[in-house]
Amino acid sequence: MKSEQDNLQKKVASRMNRRYFLSKTSLGIGSAALASLLKPLGGFAENTGSNTGLSGGGILGKPHFTPKAKRVIYLFQSGGPSQLDLFDYKPILQKRNGEELPGSVRGEQRLTGMTAFQKSFPMAGAQFSFKQQGSNGMWMSELMPYTSEMVDDLCFVRSLHTEAINHDPAITFFQTGSQQAGRPCIGSWLSYGLGSDNENLPSFCVLLSRGLEGGQPLYSRLWGNGFLPSLHQGVQFRSGKDPVLYLNDPAGMSKTSRRRMLDALGELHTLQYQKILDPEIDSRIAQYEMAYHMQTSVPETMDISNEPDYIYDMYGEDSRKPGSFAANCLLARRLIEKDVKFVQLYHQGWDQHGNLPKDIKAMAKSTDQASAALVKDLKQRGLLDDTLVIWGGEFGRTNYSQGKLTKTNYGRDHHPRCFTAWMAGGGTKAGLVYGSTDEFGYNIAESPVHVHDFQATLMHLLGVDHEKLTFKHQGRRYRLTDVHGEVVKDIIA
Repeated sequence: MKSEQDNLQKKVASRMNRRYFLSKTSLGIGSAALASLLKPLGGFAENTGSNTGLSGGGILGKPHFTPKAKRVIYLFQSGGPSQLDLFDYKPILQKRNGEELPGSVRGEQRLTGMTAFQKSFPMAGAQFSFKQQGSNGMWMSELMPYTSEMVDDLCFVRSLHTEAINHDPAITFFQTGSQQAGRPCIGSWLSYGLGSDNENLPSFCVLLSRGLEGGQPLYSRLWGNGFLPSLHQGVQFRSGKDPVLYLNDPAGMSKTSRRRMLDALGELHTLQYQKILDPEIDSRIAQYEMAYHMQTSVPETMDISNEPDYIYDMYGEDSRKPGSFAANCLLARRLIEKDVKFVQLYHQGWDQHGNLPKDIKAMAKSTDQASAALVKDLKQRGLLDDTLVIWGGEFGRTNYSQGKLTKTNYGRDHHPRCFTAWMAGGGTKAGLVYGSTDEFGYNIAESPVHVHDFQATLMHLLGVDHEKLTFKHQGRRYRLTDVHGEVVKDIIA
């Protein structure tokens, strides 16, 4: 065995001396930052037995049961959209606009520091008209005309609730199952468990956009792998000439040179793995390999210039603007056409503590047409049945005004007790409105859905038993839903 290793080391040394290796890899080493990468594509990383879910089938080998969805597009609306101005019509708030919210409704529930010391809690009725839409008579705001046309294809959940009352822990809770940072996110869990169906693109891709200036900050740990192997973290795609940072080779390096370097690195990593059996060695070399393949696949996928005009018209004029929500929705469709498992969009700007009537109108305009177009586009391509689309934020907004209520203006504070999200395709019941809130829109009246229930249901639709996909870390077995979560079977077709 020792003589074989000596021969291999000599072979590598003859191909690349130390000075050449250090000078060249220092220029291109940034490509190791790429992650969420599907499986080891070079033969040197395939048979290490490290059991980290690097194969195309993931650590599970195959789903626990027949999946209804093969992939997910999650349109996360960062900041907390007001359900009362968009989806959850409460005429009593308009009738009693400006009156004090009854103490019996609010009770002793927790408030944020922004309204905890308000002397008055005047109810604020939506300043937008609502109409019943679709065969189910779903009440929809005038702010969402395009989504209103699609309600028969959507499944609305009006009874979501969470324990988190501030943005960062609330978003972290939705994405990772914990309010504290450090856990793997949904996309990473699915990449780890199910692997990938594409050898040339990451299984987990992230796209960011902004509807209004400012907005709550987003941190890369929201699409991080936590304690899972590093190749399962999300890869952020950006607008501009370099969609993925550090992907391109430095000047003067040819594809042949890159290929030879990767082969040499693979042989060295194999030797290292045989000595210390560290699974991160597999992850590292898989990331190098994926970067190599992405140099061709990413530019091709991100180039939307060949999309026909009717597609741009369907997604809206913003779809021609790189980095916009509409352009990202179009890119999401292209990514799932390439069998990317999980595409996460974040759209910033929904945090309307004041000036809500004006700002929420702008936010709705930036998302409504493109969100509806995405569902319509997937449907016309035969992709909606096995693609789950999700639209929602980290919590809702209060039924009372934060600060002064006037005839033309009001704001709403964070409200974790009840809020609305919608889903489409992927085995959900089209045209369903699930759950309800009380007449004031402050508490859940029927069929509550906790964050962990939502996560368990998402995984169930992808064929994963949320209680069985676990990872042992520091002596404990972790899962996305912690020790909670029930599948909401009533929303599954």
